[in-house]
Amino acid sequence: MAEPLQAVKGMNDILPPESARWEWLEDTVRALMRRYGYRNIRTPIVEPTPLFVRGLGEVTDIVEKEMYSFIDSMNGDPLTLRPENTAGVVRAAIEHSMLYDGGKRLFYIGPMFRHEKPQRGRYRQFHQVGVEALGFGGPETDAEVILMARALWRDLGLAEVRLEINSLGLLDERKAHRAALIAHFEANAELLDAEAKRRLHRNPLRILDTKNPAMQDLVDAAPQLIGFLGEASLKHFDAVRSALAAVGQPFTVNPRLVRGMDYYTHTVFEWITPRLGAQGTICGGGRYDGLVEMIGGRPAPGVGWGMGLERVLDLLQQSGIDGPASAPDAYAVLPDAAALGPAIAAVEALRAVGLSVVMHAGGAAGLGSMKSQFKKADASGARHALVFGGNELAQGMVAVKPLRDAAAPQVLRPLATLADWAQELRTA
Repeated sequence: MAEPLQAVKGMNDILPPESARWEWLEDTVRALMRRYGYRNIRTPIVEPTPLFVRGLGEVTDIVEKEMYSFIDSMNGDPLTLRPENTAGVVRAAIEHSMLYDGGKRLFYIGPMFRHEKPQRGRYRQFHQVGVEALGFGGPETDAEVILMARALWRDLGLAEVRLEINSLGLLDERKAHRAALIAHFEANAELLDAEAKRRLHRNPLRILDTKNPAMQDLVDAAPQLIGFLGEASLKHFDAVRSALAAVGQPFTVNPRLVRGMDYYTHTVFEWITPRLGAQGTICGGGRYDGLVEMIGGRPAPGVGWGMGLERVLDLLQQSGIDGPASAPDAYAVLPDAAALGPAIAAVEALRAVGLSVVMHAGGAAGLGSMKSQFKKADASGARHALVFGGNELAQGMVAVKPLRDAAAPQVLRPLATLADWAQELRTA
C-alpha cells in the first residue's frame, strides 16, 4: 500500500464545519463591498516575478526571502506565486486600460503565498481580502477605505480593534528623510546588526521595521519622517485625520509605522488587536500613488488595504464569535425504499424554495434502521426530521418531527401544498 500523501507544510486544508465560518466571513465582506460600491476583480495566482520585484522593492523581506519563484519550463519566464495582490490588481488595470474612463473601486478575495516559518496567524498559503481604489487622489478616499475596515469590524461584532496611522509623504521628502536616517545609523554603526548594515544604503527605512530588541533604542532615536513633510503632505495627512475625527474614529499617530512594501506614499495605517499577541495586525494598507507608474502605466493614484482571513477568523474565535450555524433546515428519513420517489420529489421542491435539506443516503446494505437514521438526522444539526413513512404517504402527507425542541409535537403536513408550509421548517 502506498504511503499516504499529506498537504505541503504551512498550506492547510479547510474542512467542514470550519469552512462554514469562512463562507460567513466572505459573505459579510461581499455585502460590505456592495454597500461601498466596490466591485470584484480576480487576477491570476501566478504573475511575472519582475512585477513584485519592481512593485514591492528589491530590498524587502518578501522579495528577498519569502516569494515562491520558479522558471517556466516551457519558455524560461521567471514566475512567482503571488505574495500579495495590490501589484497584480495594478498590473491588470494597466493591461486592460481600466482607468481610461475614471477611477475604479475594486476588491478581491483569494490565496497568497509566502515561504516563511508557519506559526499562528502566518501560513505559507494564506487568504486575503483586499480593496484597491485606483484613480482617486484625495484624502477622502484614504478615510473611506479606513472606515470600510471599521464597518467590517462592526458587522462582525469585533470591538477590541484599534487604528494606527502615519504619513510617508512624497518621494522628495522621503529622500531627505532617507539621508538623515543613513547619517543617524552611520553615526551608530557599532549598534547595527548584520541585517541593518546590509540595508543601510539600499533601504534604510526598512531598518525601522527591525524586530531586534537590541536596536530598539537606536530606532526610537532615529529622525522621524513627519518632520520632513512639506505643506502639501501635511495638508493631506491633516485632512485624513479630520475626516476620521468627524465620524468619531479614534486613532494613534505612529511615526514608526512604515509598512512592508516600498510602494507606499502619504497615508499608511494598521488595524491592531491585543487578542492575538505578536501577530496583532489584522488589516493594513495605505496610499501608493507611484505604483501604477512604477509598474509601467501612466501615473495614477491609488489607496487600499489587505486583511488576512486566517487572522480575522482567529480573532473572531478569541472573541467568542462563531457566526451563524450552518446546519440544514431538515433531514429526510426514509423508512424503506418505497419512500424514495416521493421523498426525492418533496426534498427537491423544498430546495427550490430556498430551504436546506439533507436526504438520508444508505449504503449497499440498504437504508439502515429508523433509529440509525434519526441519529444521523440529529447529528446533522437539522431543525426537523421529515419522515416519509408508508402510512403518511398513503394520506399524501409527511411527518415533520422537531429535533431541537423535545416538547414540540410531531405534526403531519400535506405534500400537495408543500410551498405553503415550507418556511415553517426554517422558523419553527
